[in-house]
Amino acid sequence: MQQQLIVSAIQMACGPDSRENIATAERLVRQAAAQGARLVLLPELFETPYFCKDMVPAHLGLATAAKDSRALSHFRAIAAELSVMLPISFFEQAGQVRFNSLAMLDTDGNLLTIYRKAHIPDGPGYCEKYYFSPGDTGFQAVRGKLATVGAAICWDQWFPEAARVMALDGAELLCYPTAIGSEPQAPDLDSSGHWQRVMQGHAAANIMPLIAANRFGEEVGETATVTFYGSSFIADQTGAILTAAERTGEAVLLAEFDLTAIAAQRREWGVFRDRRPELYGRLTQL
Repeated sequence: MQQQLIVSAIQMACGPDSRENIATAERLVRQAAAQGARLVLLPELFETPYFCKDMVPAHLGLATAAKDSRALSHFRAIAAELSVMLPISFFEQAGQVRFNSLAMLDTDGNLLTIYRKAHIPDGPGYCEKYYFSPGDTGFQAVRGKLATVGAAICWDQWFPEAARVMALDGAELLCYPTAIGSEPQAPDLDSSGHWQRVMQGHAAANIMPLIAANRFGEEVGETATVTFYGSSFIADQTGAILTAAERTGEAVLLAEFDLTAIAAQRREWGVFRDRRPELYGRLTQL
């Protein structure tokens, strides 16, 4: 029996008004759902501008507990109304610490799990260690009504170990909400191709589709300006890019996958059968 699934990656700009950002995200999610998408991925921290450009104490106040998150409350209702699965990125307050988190919403609006970003970058224009503690949830493959989804966040996408763990836990596809663009200290550096290729490798090595959703546009901070380069994409199980957005402009990308056929291909290819975990101990050492 075929298990067909249409997935979507959303590309958008994120302005200073969180309500407008949520409204934009909803409009694009509705557009994707109207075209048949049942799993829709929005960019990282889409509710606000990317505040990590600078270390500003006031921005710590943007964090909310999951139960108080405007974005989560809003999109739980949207997920249920449209019968779509929505991984929602948000700035989470948990006790006295804060995380860069992702809530996986099922097609009935149920909160399946919260994943907390494991790898936290720190550099000019990307001062995330000031805001976020390293995630404590581990990498997860989350079983929803439509599929079992592995989802991690932005800098996590540069680490093949994260993708492999989600694959080993049963993921059928991988999702990476992202906020990435120019490097303030190296204005001539364009990492967009490198960014795409590293994730294409995750898709190919694990034989599963991958969705990457980025924001676009110039965002001016107090000490740094970052131009987010869009280029969101969806890759198939061989790593081939099926559809990609431009560097600027909104985009609703769609692709359809037969997850049953891909699962058979994954079994037949043998990359999981032939693994040698006893030889990989070095991976657990820094």
